[in-house]
Amino acid sequence: MSRIAVVGGHGKIALKLAKILTESGHQVTSLIRNPDQTADIEKTGATAVVADVEAQTTQEIAGTVTGHDAVVFAAGAGGGDADRTYAVDRDAAIRCIDAASASGVPRFVLVSYFGAGPDHGVSPDDSFYAYAEAKAEADQHLKNSDLSWTIVAPSGLTDDAGTGSITTKEQGATGASVSRDDVAAVIATVLDTPSTAGRMIEFDQGETPIADALS
Repeated sequence: MSRIAVVGGHGKIALKLAKILTESGHQVTSLIRNPDQTADIEKTGATAVVADVEAQTTQEIAGTVTGHDAVVFAAGAGGGDADRTYAVDRDAAIRCIDAASASGVPRFVLVSYFGAGPDHGVSPDDSFYAYAEAKAEADQHLKNSDLSWTIVAPSGLTDDAGTGSITTKEQGATGASVSRDDVAAVIATVLDTPSTAGRMIEFDQGETPIADALS
């Protein structure tokens, strides 16, 4: 059993992830901004902690995540406003990475997207540009940290039922789509699979059972 902190705990993937983790015996702390979301968190078996990482300092975040075995950063501004995208997807992510490192949390899983990186190729006049830039910087900051890190990078997200099977980029994934159910399952498997440390895992829906695809 591990203690896992999930940042952005009320997101669709995060709620699914918390349920998977608690049902498999892990203790989950879900960080949320809005106390009205507490009941939704508790339905998953997780413990809700009100912690607005967009506003908190690294030290304040460290106080929340101290004593956990892993942090999953699944928060996001949800697009739209570029300033808020940088504030959440880049700046808050970087503070959470630094907080985990400072408080001795060994493992960090960051949710990114298929094709993320400094050479993302998104035009500056595209509305997606701020997100692409924010993720590129956060991903790189994590790679440069002393944490045991994994970047989970799904393709386009759907609300279809999960299949339990994916295809990774190494196996020929093209960046089509994948269900949120399966993204949550991938994150849960990554947390239970130490050999995924140091990897960026880009994936689509596919034919290979998740555990096999990640091994």
